[in-house]
Amino acid sequence: DTNIRRYSNEELRIILNIALLNKYGYKISHINKMSEEVMFDSVLSITDPEARVNITLNELLKCMFDFEGEKFESILNKSIAAKGIEETILKIILAFLDKVGILWLTKHINPVHERLVSNIIRQQLIAGIDSIHTKKVSSTSICLVLPQGEFHEISLLFVAYLLKKKGVTVIYLGANIPLEELKTVASLKNPGYLYTHLTTAGQNFNFDKFLSILHKDFRNIPTIISGRLTANYVKKIPPKIIFKRSLTEVIEFISEIYLIRNQLFL
Repeated sequence: DTNIRRYSNEELRIILNIALLNKYGYKISHINKMSEEVMFDSVLSITDPEARVNITLNELLKCMFDFEGEKFESILNKSIAAKGIEETILKIILAFLDKVGILWLTKHINPVHERLVSNIIRQQLIAGIDSIHTKKVSSTSICLVLPQGEFHEISLLFVAYLLKKKGVTVIYLGANIPLEELKTVASLKNPGYLYTHLTTAGQNFNFDKFLSILHKDFRNIPTIISGRLTANYVKKIPPKIIFKRSLTEVIEFISEIYLIRNQLFL
């Protein structure tokens, strides 16, 4: 009556497979005649590299829907073993998180789904960070922090991984940090940059006020901000605050920091 159709987790899995088969040449009229078993076998038979990534993403979604944490972790471990942690993050995890974001907006998942997979991904990233033993190229550090009310830590951990891999010193404070506590750390450690990633923040989070406080209290430290909240911000940005609106821009920034610091170190 409302023109709104609701799908169960099982129906959503079938829809994902139908969309994948259709994208790679199967006609809807042909897919419609398939049993679920034949449909699944047909999906597995697709060899296109992009399709293989989508198959992995669908498998991860299925694990999330069914709360199969061990299987979810196993899929990631296989990808990391085959491709390495960085490519797995870039090709699998970030694409998976995009899909989770869409499902969240359309209310197909609830917070417990997200927490299950986020904790597993977080553990994988921390393990990846711990495994890096790159020589430091400079004593200059970058302080990574999420403001109070922001708990989406995965992107910040990935930035920490990329920075550590380049030999840049990281002061990692993590999620939900009051700005007063950040001021204490900044005064003691005097980092070369502050870095934060804003996905949603809290209900009472005011982006304009946040930028104003950063400009007032941390005016001598360049602050890099990435994440969804930067994408549509059109007002004037205060001095020494720099938006990185895409992953490409973030990676370019890290490469520039590495080159500059490495030249100074040499």
